[in-house]
Amino acid sequence: MSQINRSRLCDGVYFTDVRDSRFKTMKLSVSIIVPLQRDTASANALLCGVLSRSCKAYPDFTALSKKLSSLYGADLNASVRKAGDNQVLTLSASGLDDRYTLNGESVAKELSLLLCGVIFEPNLCGDAFAEGDVEQERRQLLELIDSEFNDKRIYANGRMISLMCSDDIFGIRRYGTAEDIRAVTPQSLFATWRELLRTAVFEVMYIGDSSPEQAMKVFETTFASIDRAPQSAVTRRVPDREEVKRETEEMNVAQSKLVMGFSAGTALPDREVYASILMCAVLGGTASSKLFCNVREKQSLCYYCSARYDKLKGFVVVDSGVQGENIEKLEAGVLKEIADMQNGEITDFEISATKMALINSYNASNDTVSGIEGWYSAQLFDGGFKTIEEMARLIDSVTKEEIVEAARRLKLNTIYVLKNQ
Repeated sequence: MSQINRSRLCDGVYFTDVRDSRFKTMKLSVSIIVPLQRDTASANALLCGVLSRSCKAYPDFTALSKKLSSLYGADLNASVRKAGDNQVLTLSASGLDDRYTLNGESVAKELSLLLCGVIFEPNLCGDAFAEGDVEQERRQLLELIDSEFNDKRIYANGRMISLMCSDDIFGIRRYGTAEDIRAVTPQSLFATWRELLRTAVFEVMYIGDSSPEQAMKVFETTFASIDRAPQSAVTRRVPDREEVKRETEEMNVAQSKLVMGFSAGTALPDREVYASILMCAVLGGTASSKLFCNVREKQSLCYYCSARYDKLKGFVVVDSGVQGENIEKLEAGVLKEIADMQNGEITDFEISATKMALINSYNASNDTVSGIEGWYSAQLFDGGFKTIEEMARLIDSVTKEEIVEAARRLKLNTIYVLKNQ
């Protein structure tokens, strides 16, 4: 079992270390958390990529790569995601655990210094970022947005979320818009960076078996000189809708998409979220789920059909790939499976098989350093960390009656259809 310790370094800056002796590698991640906003989402996403390319000490990608190679082949990565009504920019570094270095040097300390360098001492040209870095990251980010448009499953899910949350900040995409990305300049990105250092909440996470003290000291010293006024976002739940919102879009596609959004009636910190997690998995989260076994396999109404639950915003999404002539039948089939669950038609096998599948997936995330980091990073907004063992006990304790009640809380909110022209 992993040992977890959490410390407050200063206002809005936290350091969490998870000790695990099974691995020869360690991982450091810095999650920079800001309220999700339309006028800053694109600039923040672009900034995350630009910061990962270079810094003052290593002013180009080649120099930075050489430094990483010298640290026993360490690597540096950047990512952007949404968590509730927050935008999370993450810079992470992985490398050899200090126990295995040849001369007793601390890779954790060096990677902490490097992460602080790319965040607090980036490659600047006066009061602007290097134009070459900005242009290269702009191109890559626009290509990523294009790739998500070309993946029609991702596109359809995004469109449904945007429709369901059209009056909610969560309707903004994690990268903002292509138009806003094109509008960012090296000078405006500098202003974005300065504001982020002042207002963001920073969550530093260390996964490894060596002492985190040296890494913690690096971050504590760095933040001591920063003027801070951190801001936090309060996540609003997706409410019920009196009339279901529907939209159909036509494109030249080989496979139509049906995406259905439901308000779940519960979200963190409610105790009922664990019943909703299991309910959603029984509905469409495993190979033994109702949607997979009944709608896909028995009725052959779709190519795929799955369900997922967002415990922060309190909604369930059912997304599927389907032939155009089966869209209405598939919608009716999904609603029937939900109605059956609301009427208590859930077998003991379905519950036990789903519990086993969920707990096995939790245990699988414990097999790598990155998996452990992902497990705890996903809980940054949960009001506290739960170990895999604790989460498994909570899921295993959910009763059939609680699953039925969770299903009864589902209310159809939005339907998006993408079909061939």
